[in-house]
Amino acid sequence: MPRGDKSAYTDKQKRQAEHIEEGYEKRGVPDEEAERRAWATVNKETGGGKKSGSGRGQPEDHSPSRKGGKLGGQASAARPKAARSASAKKAAQTRKRNAAHRASA
Repeated sequence: MPRGDKSAYTDKQKRQAEHIEEGYEKRGVPDEEAERRAWATVNKETGGGKKSGSGRGQPEDHSPSRKGGKLGGQASAARPKAARSASAKKAAQTRKRNAAHRASA
């Protein structure tokens, strides 16, 4: 089996990787890097390809997904308070403007 062959993975694992990859791409990660990270996460959670008999029935470890979610806010937290506050005020104005626009339409 050549490297990168995904035939040993279950359909669920493939769906998981696809979903994780989409999330990375939404955040601006390049396609190849997003795919690499997605499969690394699936491997870490499930212990690799599960189609063969060996190793099936092992519990999944969801800590890699939680870690990704926790790290998501670090970039924002590193910005100065004034910058975060300005962004929040601008977002509030936009939401207010959009709500008024929807109400009048």
